[in-house]
Amino acid sequence: MTATMLPVEVDAPSDRPRRIRQRRGPADLLFRGGVRGAGLLVLLIMTMVGVFLTYRAALALRVAGPDFLTTRTWEPDSGTFGIAAVLTGTVLIAAVAISVAVPLATGTALYISEFAPRRLRRTLVSLVDLMAAVPSVVYGLWGAFLLQGQVIGLSRWISTWFGWIPLFRVPGADPRDPLSPAAAYTSSTFIAGLVVGLMITPIVCSVMREVFSQAPVGEREGAYALGATRWGMIRAVVLPFGRGGMIGGSMLGLGRALGETIAVYMIISPVFAIQPHLLANGANSVSALIALRYGDASKIGISALMAAGLALFALTLVVNFVASSIIARSRSGAASDA
Repeated sequence: MTATMLPVEVDAPSDRPRRIRQRRGPADLLFRGGVRGAGLLVLLIMTMVGVFLTYRAALALRVAGPDFLTTRTWEPDSGTFGIAAVLTGTVLIAAVAISVAVPLATGTALYISEFAPRRLRRTLVSLVDLMAAVPSVVYGLWGAFLLQGQVIGLSRWISTWFGWIPLFRVPGADPRDPLSPAAAYTSSTFIAGLVVGLMITPIVCSVMREVFSQAPVGEREGAYALGATRWGMIRAVVLPFGRGGMIGGSMLGLGRALGETIAVYMIISPVFAIQPHLLANGANSVSALIALRYGDASKIGISALMAAGLALFALTLVVNFVASSIIARSRSGAASDA
């Protein structure tokens, strides 16, 4: 008889990756718990702030209804109030501030990270950080009593040559008339935006400087090897790499500009009407409105101010969420393949 050999079935190895179990020590567990707790605490505080503002603003929102976003006047005791005027002023002041701060911060950050000598670099970094620590009331005093008088000539010049643009037109004032009153150009959105822009420049500059300094060395040297000049290397390597940081720093400064209170309050002349003319006298913002009316507000007035604060809170959250989504798609912080 012939013995028949049957094939022995061998279990094929599984294609699934083997799960590696890592034993974490007490220090790792404690650190992970602390970091997770800190993140949850921040989210909890933000949620509590939103819930508090919503609860305190419920009375005013019931009285005003949807017209709260479109009404220009502010008379809570008579039941007619809204944030159309102050919200527009807030956005315009923040827009002027960002227009001033971003080019200034970008140039300063590039000079510190790419051009400044090493000994001078530390001094410049310290000076920029010290500017960020100056109280806002100091900026407000400086803007109201020194900068405002010096900027009137610039405002008149802009109105003369660009007055055909509605944003730069000053109603009731002839910029070509040397006898026209200078008061038409004071306490304006433009001056308040300049002061706020100088306030947020150190914050934006610090973020950009850190991102520019982390541009991959391999890509820098590769650009030089291909014959690029220093500006060519910055344009081809540093700026594309730091795009996310530039956007993040700008949005961080924009959030600060939207909520600035004391400096704006000390400079502007409050008006409760939509003021689209940047150079003309009169402006307003949500934070300045709260500072102006909180002391003598009635119950419904306090609720209306809380509703205005809720709108500003929601606006800053939207700005930060948009900035986070843009930064997440950028390559800032990515490793070099060179």
